[in-house]
Amino acid sequence: MTLDRQTLAKIDKRILSQMDHGEGVQLVKVPVSEAVWSTWRRYCEAAGISMGRALAILLHQELASVVDLDLDRIGNMLGEREAVLDERERDLEQREERISLAGQRVGTVGMEPKPPPLELAPAGVVPRDGRNDLCPCGSGLKYKRCHGA
Repeated sequence: MTLDRQTLAKIDKRILSQMDHGEGVQLVKVPVSEAVWSTWRRYCEAAGISMGRALAILLHQELASVVDLDLDRIGNMLGEREAVLDERERDLEQREERISLAGQRVGTVGMEPKPPPLELAPAGVVPRDGRNDLCPCGSGLKYKRCHGA
């Protein structure tokens, strides 16, 4: 019984929908002679791995040789960079803490509460309070020492 292309396409779609795509499964069609295919099958059986997994390993090794990925060197460089960044971050945290403490000291030393701004009576209005009463501006001084002079 021969199957037409449409039936084969439906079967392929059904198989693909049931496959686990967690590892990034990709189907690739490659024209290979029957002799090469049978040799590859025997090799995979002898190695004890699936044909697809063996192809993935072979593909990965080939790409690594072309791209010249030196993952150990890259990993070491990233580790060194991370150590430098961690040291800088600790240094910045210490500086921030010192600046915060200095700001707190500056904020509390020599800072006396400012008196409220002077509120002068409107022009022509003279306060009726005596010279020894507290000044109406709110400074806490006697009128004769504040606005009465």
